[in-house]
Amino acid sequence: MPGLFNKKSRTLLGIDISSTSVKLLELSRAGNRYRVEAYAVEPLPINAVVEKNIAELEGVGQALSRVLLKAKTSVKSVAVAVAGSAVITKTIEMDAGLSADDMENQLKIEADQYIPYPLEEVAIDFEVQGVSRRNPERVDVLLAACRKENVEVREAALALAGLTARVVDVEAYALERSFGLLTAQLAGVTERSTVAVVDIGATMTTLSVLSNGRIIYTREQLFGGRQLTEEIQRRYGMTVEQAGLAKKQGGLPDDYVSEVLQPFREALVQQVSRSLQFFFASGQYNAVDYILLAGGTASVAGLDRLIEQRLGTPTQVANPFADMTLSSKVNASALASDAPALMIACGLALRSFD
Repeated sequence: MPGLFNKKSRTLLGIDISSTSVKLLELSRAGNRYRVEAYAVEPLPINAVVEKNIAELEGVGQALSRVLLKAKTSVKSVAVAVAGSAVITKTIEMDAGLSADDMENQLKIEADQYIPYPLEEVAIDFEVQGVSRRNPERVDVLLAACRKENVEVREAALALAGLTARVVDVEAYALERSFGLLTAQLAGVTERSTVAVVDIGATMTTLSVLSNGRIIYTREQLFGGRQLTEEIQRRYGMTVEQAGLAKKQGGLPDDYVSEVLQPFREALVQQVSRSLQFFFASGQYNAVDYILLAGGTASVAGLDRLIEQRLGTPTQVANPFADMTLSSKVNASALASDAPALMIACGLALRSFD
């Protein structure tokens, strides 16, 4: 079982299995610059993944085989992620003098205090975060636990495509890693700023608030781009596939923007506003310095401007590749349009350089 934080120095493909597609990314690094070596996105059969759980192994395995062919990569080692909702994390203080093996043994003995499942059903990993603020003789250790079935089903899907999971990460940590690439692009944003990343997927919108580059708050809402696809389908009598394509490529009737797109954008702004209100109500913050839009629906035309206008907070669509070079086999314009949806895949691919 690969650890949730395994460190391996060779190239890993970052593969993000979302509810509607699999996204693959391969990065290399020369000096302090990254380069996109390969990338591809492949749609999944409808309901193959339901709320981040793989429901149809075969369908996901076949999509992984196709995405591999599309990307033209020979790398077979992979970093994948499990959803944050599937993982229990807890920071525990331990003696600084313990070896990694002793720490692991002690954590296994103590883990049942923190984990509501039988230990034999759980994959456990840990990472030392640094010296404890309260006691310099102790260290803070992040314990992460996930039901083995969540990990095993991902390994099984990858195996169907001839791939091996070397790292199983947590989506939130992958997002943090990608965010590290973005701070330089955001005017006036420093490590200390509070930034809201709104990841708008097909069925789920996830708000993650980062402070000092770490996620301090997460909230998921059932709302996403599929609502727009379904409305296009209903209004213009299209199939799901036709509606999804028209949404991306255009060519819809003249009333599309005013009758379909604008109400969807308004609903999205409300969702973002409501999620932020929940965050403000939960603690010591009453504002964020910046809003970053991620996920496949982030690139809906004009959404960033509308959010900035309504909420009065600088808003930008995330592009983790803005400062990277591209290999000749990567289509630059396709990558630019997929970029906001590749935040998690990018954070996973960055595990190659830990």
